[in-house]
Amino acid sequence: MPRRHMHVTDAAEAPLRAALHELRVRMEIPDHFPPTAQAEADSAARAPRIPAGNGEVTTEHTLDDATDLPLFTLDPPGTQDLDQAMFLSRRQGGGYRVHYAIADIASFITPGGALDAEAHHRVATLYFPDERIPLHPTVLSEGAASLLPDQDRPAVLWQLDLAPDGTLTRTAVRRALVRSRARLHYAGVQRVLDDGTAEEPLALLGEIGLRREEQETARGAISLNVPEQEIVERDGRYTLVYRAPLPAAAWNAQISLLTGMAAAELMLASGTGILRILPPPSAHPLPDAAPRPSGGTPLHEEDAHPPAGSVARLRLTAQALGIDWPHHTSYAALIRTLDPRRAHHAAFLLECTALLRGAGYTAFDGTAPPRTTAVHAAVAAPYAHATAPLRRLVDRYTSELCLAAAADRTPPAWVRAALPGLPHEMETGTQRANQVERACVDLVEAALLRDRVGETFEALVVERHADDPTRGTVHLCEPAVIGPVEAAPGGPALPVGHRILVRLTTAEPGRQPVHFTPA
Repeated sequence: MPRRHMHVTDAAEAPLRAALHELRVRMEIPDHFPPTAQAEADSAARAPRIPAGNGEVTTEHTLDDATDLPLFTLDPPGTQDLDQAMFLSRRQGGGYRVHYAIADIASFITPGGALDAEAHHRVATLYFPDERIPLHPTVLSEGAASLLPDQDRPAVLWQLDLAPDGTLTRTAVRRALVRSRARLHYAGVQRVLDDGTAEEPLALLGEIGLRREEQETARGAISLNVPEQEIVERDGRYTLVYRAPLPAAAWNAQISLLTGMAAAELMLASGTGILRILPPPSAHPLPDAAPRPSGGTPLHEEDAHPPAGSVARLRLTAQALGIDWPHHTSYAALIRTLDPRRAHHAAFLLECTALLRGAGYTAFDGTAPPRTTAVHAAVAAPYAHATAPLRRLVDRYTSELCLAAAADRTPPAWVRAALPGLPHEMETGTQRANQVERACVDLVEAALLRDRVGETFEALVVERHADDPTRGTVHLCEPAVIGPVEAAPGGPALPVGHRILVRLTTAEPGRQPVHFTPA
């Protein structure tokens, strides 16, 4: 699911690099792999051990040969850890066929070994504005296991057949040897899609992506097109701006989402698996909105004292940002009308990520959970993390569980043994990633604003503390900064969903994050 991505341009990177290094030291983020784990990775890169159906491994290449498929990868420029490659085609009689290859990291990791233990310790790749801390050694994640072009690679190969309207009609998954033909990036793909010069396998990305978006709308799912924040220089000052994702990125995400849903259905049918779950938004209580203050934009009467809940708060935020949200329009329908290239829409989309709080994992072995408790609310269907095994621990296990389910066999013992502990491991890793993200945002924002302490800014109050209505969170209208605000003791309650003037009181990179007071 979407996260708050930040990108540092070359101009801004140098003054931040030292502070980001200090942050990694302070948070005890590893800067290398233990020698035994690295040695295992180096050895595996030279001779992968392909898991057999019974969970045993072999150095013999017994994989099905699918190197005739002209697969391609689609990622941001410069990406080396390529988890997925695809080939899209039309089916005779109508509909589509999606071949989706997922990097087979299990072919390089010995269960119970030092490399396996280190992966369970790290859980996920951590992203900093200037670099990433990988889940697996780069000799694997950016080398022998990555689906780099013109290289034979072991993969978990999905075949997903779709009806003309994009409905999934058949799923198959197997291990295979694959060879990607091209490493593509979003801007280049978007350009040939827009000018009509894309060859059919690539042109089908847009066609299938649109059909799957229609399916998403019909399910009532929530699709957040969260913008990236980029540091740029304006008038001699660095500032944060929003960078809208391209449609090609959203269509690429639909292929991944389709695979995750197919994986969930396979595991539910087999009775053994691990799902990504999220309760409905109404289950996430957030602070009540303030009563309507005198002046400013009037609120609807039913919004003056809304029930505690994230959707109710977001209605106030939308109104303050000038976003029309009719009361007969659902949250999911509203999201599809927003344009992340517009600053106030981008700000609202970032606030919408609050609805994704509470996501977790549920594992089962022998009896599948009821579908009512197995649904991811944002997807509006059962869903599993399945397509990023180079960057996320659980996906390696999802692949093994789905391969076993598709072959109607019992999953390997090492997979079943890990299942009970995986939800907690993944949640711990997610918390660590969230802490890294928050610390990076605090540091970057403080670095950008440290020379502006004492200045006033127009801001939107997006949250106030339940135990102290004079404390909360504001989203600056310019630059794109989010930070805490605190009024004087005994002062008026912060007006959630309304614009106010705030004064920057602190901004010290690595020591004090940005902090505001009402002006």
